[in-house]
Amino acid sequence: MTATLPLAGTRGRGRTTAVRALRWARSHPAQGAAAAVLLLWLIVIVFAPLLAPYDPLDQSAVPLEGVSSAHWLGTDPAGRDVLSRVLYGARLSIPVGLVLITAAALIGTVVGLVAGFFGGWVDEVLMRFTDVVFAFPVIILAMAVAASLGPSLPNAVLAGALVWWPAYARTVRATVLSLRESDFVHANRLAGVGSLRSILVDLLPAVAGSLLVLAMLDVGAAILLLAGLSFLGLGARPPAAEWGTMISEASQYFNQWWLAVVPGLAIVTVVVAFNVLGDALRDRLDPKISTAGERS
Repeated sequence: MTATLPLAGTRGRGRTTAVRALRWARSHPAQGAAAAVLLLWLIVIVFAPLLAPYDPLDQSAVPLEGVSSAHWLGTDPAGRDVLSRVLYGARLSIPVGLVLITAAALIGTVVGLVAGFFGGWVDEVLMRFTDVVFAFPVIILAMAVAASLGPSLPNAVLAGALVWWPAYARTVRATVLSLRESDFVHANRLAGVGSLRSILVDLLPAVAGSLLVLAMLDVGAAILLLAGLSFLGLGARPPAAEWGTMISEASQYFNQWWLAVVPGLAIVTVVVAFNVLGDALRDRLDPKISTAGERS
């Protein structure tokens, strides 16, 4: 009897969490729909080999075959199943967007923490360099960096991270400047706490909320950026199943609407879902967050 008690408690907590989630979704239909969309794409990422009807690289079908019972979303010029390629494309497009934003947030957080905490000439040098990078349109600078590194998806992610971090540096620096002279920071300094420990323990937790909001809002834009680089031939290379590459291949076949519409709709659903949830998270965690994350 006692062995069933923990299990019963776990089931009770699970039901309570599910009920709360349903109530939240009913009271926030847009955010609930966005969360459902991202949950579906997460399932696709994990179970793509089980959900996809064909191998995404299999070229045994009739090229440019329209929607049919055998190929629900048609085939591409090489005879590959479009549905399978879109499902497998989620395993590339969404995770690499998250990786890009994570890398950019790490770079920007380090720069912002150091600049805001130490101030003086350190702050001046780092912020002027940040302003130089921020002055260029993201897509133009990313294209230049990706072209110099060579066309590949890892290089596209690296290029995106190298041009996306200034927004995070500005956000973190602004928060650190407002907290640097706080009583608890001075108290820790008097207690002999070192600069590194003060940054990690006192200041980093204070900027976590703003960083999370900014990152959530940026994931969709990062996916768009990587898809754009792949479309221009600077990201994922054929025959990789990646949404931007699929749209690029479809640009030569305007009459076969499904080639571009299907991966395009996949991108739209993910970008809109991340934007809706990012707005909701901003309103909940940090309503006064600055617009430093908006990109040219």
